[in-house]
Amino acid sequence: MSKDPIATARARAQTDPQSPDPRLRGRTYAITFDRVWSTALAVMQEGLRRWRVLSHDDQKGVILAEARTALLRRDVDIHVRIRLDEHGQTRVDVRTALRGAHGDLGSTSRLIGSFLAELDRRLGATPSEILDPTRPPRWTA
Repeated sequence: MSKDPIATARARAQTDPQSPDPRLRGRTYAITFDRVWSTALAVMQEGLRRWRVLSHDDQKGVILAEARTALLRRDVDIHVRIRLDEHGQTRVDVRTALRGAHGDLGSTSRLIGSFLAELDRRLGATPSEILDPTRPPRWTA
């Protein structure tokens, strides 16, 4: 059984709603899963330079890809998970790992930030459609 390259990498980054780095908070959208899924796939296939989709499964909500960093031209494994959260909103989380490196000089975080910014742009997501995952939706309180 092979190990998960992202889980075992030394240089990695991942989204977390509590992250102090705004680039790494992921996204919770008040936008349908189908629209977010198809847009995320399009962004990864044609919207970002040096990115390549390896596989995707909309039933599991997982897109596996790889990218090459701009500065040192190192390969990065990328795992994107798109799902509905406990409130029925579309949640996007990303994990990245630099292959065979001891440090990434922030490149894995920048890749996540670039992907999420382009996803926001392509979706045309308004501030009211990008939700704060650390707070319950207004309609439940």
